[in-house]
Amino acid sequence: MVNVLMIEDDIEFAQILSEYLARYNIKITNYEDPYLGLSAGIKNYDLLILDLTLPGIDGLDVCREIATKHNIPIIISSARSDLSDKIIGLQIGADDYLAKPYNPQEMYARIVSLIRRYKKVAAQAEEASAEDSKFRVDEKRHLIFLEDKPLTLTPAEYEILACLIQQHSFSLSREQLVYNCRSIKDKGGKSLDVIIGRIRAKIGDSSKHPKYIYSVRGIGYKLVG
Repeated sequence: MVNVLMIEDDIEFAQILSEYLARYNIKITNYEDPYLGLSAGIKNYDLLILDLTLPGIDGLDVCREIATKHNIPIIISSARSDLSDKIIGLQIGADDYLAKPYNPQEMYARIVSLIRRYKKVAAQAEEASAEDSKFRVDEKRHLIFLEDKPLTLTPAEYEILACLIQQHSFSLSREQLVYNCRSIKDKGGKSLDVIIGRIRAKIGDSSKHPKYIYSVRGIGYKLVG
């Protein structure tokens, strides 16, 4: 059984999709109220289907909130056709964007593909982390350890480094890092380089001779080691 969390205020649409996916052993739990969806125990679900036009809060803010705190596949399901919505959604943590209206069969195919990919990446990351990574994140205590020694980090430094650790060995765009960091007020990204510089100083790294944080030209940064 695949358990899917859905945040969608169109009850009829949610019901139609739920009935179709139930044929394939996929159970949807839908919340019309996005605030209830945010407090629904997200870690208990395998995937999130998220609408953007929601009562009281923009779906992009919901996406950012969930992507920052949880490692869960996110499919945005929206009638909003503005290209900027799609770009921002993907930059801040969504894995896929399906424009309404669509055939439920396509949603099924994307769910299966995305969960399969996530399981593969998670298995590889877990193996690499257990064997190679010198970093460890303690989310409960809001601490990051380097070789079992706790680092003294500001909130922005913690958020950026934790994001890099979670995507260990994968390149992250500057936009992804900025939008996943609540503590950065300058969303244009100018302060990102300053924060990266401070993190490097605290982990004994260097931009000229990096051991951990590498600049990826034209993209952003990635963490190794």
